[in-house]
Amino acid sequence: MLDTNTRSNGSANLNGNVSAVQTDVKTLVKDAQTLLSAAAALTGEKAEDMRARGMEMLDVALNKASQVQGQAIVKGKELAQTADVYVKDNPWRTIAAAASVGLLVGVILGRK
Repeated sequence: MLDTNTRSNGSANLNGNVSAVQTDVKTLVKDAQTLLSAAAALTGEKAEDMRARGMEMLDVALNKASQVQGQAIVKGKELAQTADVYVKDNPWRTIAAAASVGLLVGVILGRK
């Protein structure tokens, strides 16, 4: 049977990780934009140093985004596996739930 606590804890952890990484990525991108804007006004060695730091920040942001994407894929596969097991263990409940959802959608669309 499906363990709802595991499912909700897993999705809560994933949502927490995603929001934390989104905040980090936004901060890194803003900092990189600021550095690159400042570097555009400068010339010489300092400008190159600032551009390099900005590019490093963007690389860090991309790496964090890739990590979260990988975690989301893994968690999605785990949830799909859990749903598959639940459907195989409880076929009649699944059919009843699907029919109920279909009926509800039909009633809502029928009103319009």
